[in-house]
Amino acid sequence: MTENYFENPFVKLHFYKFGSGTQHMLCFHGLGMHGRQFKLIANQLGHQYTFWSFDLFFHKETQLKDQSLATIKKGLQKKELAAMISAFCKQEGIESFSVIGYSMGSHYATTIVEELPAMVKEYIVAAPSSINPGLLVRFFGKTKAGNMILEKLMLSEKAMINIINFCTRIRLIDPKSRDILHQEVVTYELRFALYACFTYLRLLETNEAQLIKSLTTHKIKSIFIFGKYDKMYLPTIGKAFFAKYKLGKVLILDESHEMINQNFVNQLVASLL
Repeated sequence: MTENYFENPFVKLHFYKFGSGTQHMLCFHGLGMHGRQFKLIANQLGHQYTFWSFDLFFHKETQLKDQSLATIKKGLQKKELAAMISAFCKQEGIESFSVIGYSMGSHYATTIVEELPAMVKEYIVAAPSSINPGLLVRFFGKTKAGNMILEKLMLSEKAMINIINFCTRIRLIDPKSRDILHQEVVTYELRFALYACFTYLRLLETNEAQLIKSLTTHKIKSIFIFGKYDKMYLPTIGKAFFAKYKLGKVLILDESHEMINQNFVNQLVASLL
């Protein structure tokens, strides 16, 4: 495994490279994780793929050139993300690739399929919040009132923990997800990053018609992976989408939200080979 940076006018993007295969896969991790999250997959598929796994915005070593509130509130446009990925691929000599995204990372993967479908060979999303992010995410990220509340809450660790615990009690999130979120609010810097993720990425909302058009027109192989016990993104969130798009493979694992493990890898490998 090696690591490096890609820079453009608005971001210094940290990424990991693992595997040595002739095919390429771009990897987008979940909230609070990092680019090494997908290293386990390379242990079995590294002969087939070269993996390029990014620390996403407001995570680990990746830094916006301007991380002011004004920039964060402006948000990331889909075409900006697509232009960044295109420039990255040009730098690394990548002409085509697959994408894999987990939870928050599924929004990145989906945007790339919408904007750069001619370059994409396979589309894999796990715990795909991009299909239906849920009422809370939309409220805090997309509405002015919700975003103002979230901005105030990031000043208070106690308030954030109380909200997370409340969401657990009413079963909007499961205990494992609660524990992950608790770790994301213990310092002001982490709370700021959480706020920034909700706010900066709010424009990466799936355009279902465009996604389906991209997948079908360009014959992109698609795999949707759910955890049977994932309280955040149960398989039922895809009911409306899969009524419109019937060509994707759907895997339901005996897992909770925290599903990137050996069982996940085994099921994914079986679906790709």
